[in-house]
Order: sequence, then C-alpha cells, then structure tokens
Amino acid sequence: MTTPSIQRRLAAFVYEGVLLFGVLFVAGWLYSTLTQLKDPGRQGTLGLQLFLLLVLGVYFVWFWSRGGQTVAMKAWHIRLVDRQGRPVSQVRALARFALAWLWFVPALLTAKMAGLHGGALFGLLFVGVLAYAALARLHPDRQFWHDAACGTRLVDWRPAR
Repeated sequence: MTTPSIQRRLAAFVYEGVLLFGVLFVAGWLYSTLTQLKDPGRQGTLGLQLFLLLVLGVYFVWFWSRGGQTVAMKAWHIRLVDRQGRPVSQVRALARFALAWLWFVPALLTAKMAGLHGGALFGLLFVGVLAYAALARLHPDRQFWHDAACGTRLVDWRPAR
C-alpha cells in the first residue's frame, strides 16, 4: 500500500471542495426553502450551519464506508482504508470526519480571535490547510495526523484494467 503524494492528496482536496460547493448550495437552498429562511443575518444561521454540517457528515461517512472513495478520491485514484488495508467502518469514518476538522479549526479560531473576515479569513484558511498538510511529512508513512489518530490511511488505488 503506497501513500499518494501530498500534492495529489491536496489536488483531490481542492476538487472535493469544488464538488461540495454544489452539494452545499443545493442543501442550503433546500433548508432555506423548507424553513422559509428569508434573511439569515437577522434570523441567525446556527440551524443552517448544523444542517450543512450534517450533510457533509453524511456525504463523507457514506462514501468512505461504502467503498472508501468519494467522487474526488475516485478521480485521483485515492482510497481510504484502515491500517490493515481493509474497508473503513461507519464508526471509523465518522471519527475521521470529526477529526478532519483539524484542517480548519486552528485557522478559524485564530480568525475569530483576531476579528478577521473576507479575504483575510480565506488567506488564513489557505495557510492553515497548507501547514496542516505539511505536517504529514513528519509522519513515518506521510499520512495526515487525523488518519493516524483514527487508524485510517490514504492509499494509491488504481482500477483494475
């Protein structure tokens, strides 16, 4: 089981973000339509945020526990397995989803404490993601630290020809 390069995993990460933009757009539209949310700024956004977090959780846990690949991971020939190379259970996939927020939480907390918004927030998130990805170089198998904590790993996965 070989580990994909960090660059390839980041490319899949970016591609996943593009795909999830559409998924979250439709989910947000559905939520705002069903709840008749007219002005999120005035009515609060906690319900919408929790719903979108649920949508993300279902998306990732479903794909990771049913074949080990999201759409972006299939495109980049990357698969999620446990340490022994077996498929990942739903519980392990859920744990990975929760710990994967380590990509964003430090930057989001820093931005909140510093009162950053807009482009500055985006820039801080970008730097935070790159810094977290670089930490994989410290792991013996070049795995991300949330994978190490969850007993999972990302591996090269080429389809049989």
